Amino acid sequence: MNAPFWHGYPPYRPGVQPVSARAYGFDAAYSGAPAWDIGRPQRAFVALAEAGEIRGRVLDIGCGTGELSLYLADRGHDVLGVDFAPQAVARARQKARWRGSGAQFLVWDALAVDALSMRFDTVVDSALFHCLDDAERDRYVEAVHAALRDGGRCFVLAAAAPERWGRRPGGVAYSEFGARFADGWDLSWVRNAAFENRQYPYQHPAYLAKATRQ
Repeated sequence: MNAPFWHGYPPYRPGVQPVSARAYGFDAAYSGAPAWDIGRPQRAFVALAEAGEIRGRVLDIGCGTGELSLYLADRGHDVLGVDFAPQAVARARQKARWRGSGAQFLVWDALAVDALSMRFDTVVDSALFHCLDDAERDRYVEAVHAALRDGGRCFVLAAAAPERWGRRPGGVAYSEFGARFADGWDLSWVRNAAFENRQYPYQHPAYLAKATRQ
């Protein structure tokens, strides 16, 4: 059997392994069951996959415990999931072993995916982008652009925020997608969606965006 395309990458790499207080905070959350870990992929991404929008080699950025990665691998995609929370990645790898999945998982900083030395056809982000601050969102867009092949697609599901909030962690305003995914991108659409979270008795309003690397 051929080695997977990410063969040889260790679980940690100097210079890009998680070092921030936020990384350790998220990692601690995975000692239990975080509210955003719903035990299945978000319905918004299932609909995208069924519509044929997700293609080729996939990078799941901020993969958590891997439900979206595992789902896409079962659909025949080569999938690499990355997260800066070691406990999340450990649980994702355990799920992959239990389910006999070909999905692979790596502890990695989402803002350094351009350092992976590999390129992808599709990047999926299930509720990472809205956690970042203003400077981190700039870096995120730059890194994801570099990680995609020409014509590659990025799909972002982010909790919706009112325009008056401005650019801050916790939500993304509709207008920000156009501002962020500008140079080097074709922003195909931004749609109303729902972010499913066990903390809420309802589906949190969200946006689902598609941006294509030019």
